Amino acid sequence: MTLTELILRPATPVDVPQIAAVQVAARGAAPMPLAVHGPDEVRAYLSARLGDSECWVAEDGGRVVGYARFTRTWLDDLYVDPDSQGSGVGSALLEVVKARHPAGFSLWVFEQNAPARAFYAAHGLVEREHTDGAENEERAPDLRMEWSPGSVGGSA
Repeated sequence: MTLTELILRPATPVDVPQIAAVQVAARGAAPMPLAVHGPDEVRAYLSARLGDSECWVAEDGGRVVGYARFTRTWLDDLYVDPDSQGSGVGSALLEVVKARHPAGFSLWVFEQNAPARAFYAAHGLVEREHTDGAENEERAPDLRMEWSPGSVGGSA
């Protein structure tokens, strides 16, 4: 996909249906465990979370093509619509997170999601902790990655 005009902006409640659609599509296309929540549950969860976390969307041609949802110390979600992957949307959103939290942050990624792990590593995040997945809903091995200004490749 060729982007016509990528706009990065804070999400609003009106964006939730498109944000949820991006998450469902991206998860379905990624080498991740099967989702344990359906689209309606995802929409309800994201709608409730907009008030207690920061969320930015990437919009192209009036359509949400990606989003990042994060707190002061955690990147909770970064999803890009499968048709827009590889076009710089994920990188642009990750740069927003780095700029908003220059002291650093962590995220969880599934061990089997090699493309996401490679993406984050290429952007300066380092693997800090591996788990057997007993603490996540999918019960799949995952790992914590971290970005800090001093990380190799970690400067924005």
